[in-house]
Amino acid sequence: MNALSTTRNVPTKIELPHFSVDTAYGGSQDWCPSRWMKLGGCAAVTACDSAIYFTLFKGRQGLYPYPIEKISRQEYVDFTDVMKPYLRPRLGGIDRLETYIEGFGQFLRDRGETGIEMRPWPGESSLPETKAAVKKQIDSGWLIPCLTLRHSHPSMEDYDWHWYLLNGYEERDGKFLVKAVTFGAWRWLDFAVLWDTGHDQKGGLILYDLPEDGNTHRQ
Repeated sequence: MNALSTTRNVPTKIELPHFSVDTAYGGSQDWCPSRWMKLGGCAAVTACDSAIYFTLFKGRQGLYPYPIEKISRQEYVDFTDVMKPYLRPRLGGIDRLETYIEGFGQFLRDRGETGIEMRPWPGESSLPETKAAVKKQIDSGWLIPCLTLRHSHPSMEDYDWHWYLLNGYEERDGKFLVKAVTFGAWRWLDFAVLWDTGHDQKGGLILYDLPEDGNTHRQ
């Protein structure tokens, strides 16, 4: 076996840093006292986690109104109340990428954050193109909000009609896996299964960017 064929099989694994809320891995809508937030607060929680990540790992200030060094569950729940008017739970849920961008974008602007940009990556995009986009984002230090609408695969039951985050990837044994973060925990998913929902109505990804850092999506 030559050196080239050997290197092709070396696994690649990239995981972004994250934060704890008490002992949980990020936040959870299950902690919210509101029934509507428990049922449909996933977009707001995804935005809350993103804002905290931007503060901790992208040097953005003024987004999280409480001490960032040690995040308590109660302060996190209070933060979801701050985010809720921008991405409020509703009948049918937040089922469009543009709705997330509009709501979270307004939250950022209201706090003086105008550097971070967002663009939608539609669920109709091809698997190879999307894998490349996921790798580029995570390699550049950006976590990725992901919207899954109806999904036909049993392994995706917990992600059906749900917003969550991707903050890592692994290429191993011919598979491309992504690290999905939701409900204060994480899990590795086969991205080919995640992306092929088996339904015509698609979700997609939100791609964050900070052009002033020289990491831009513009061609």
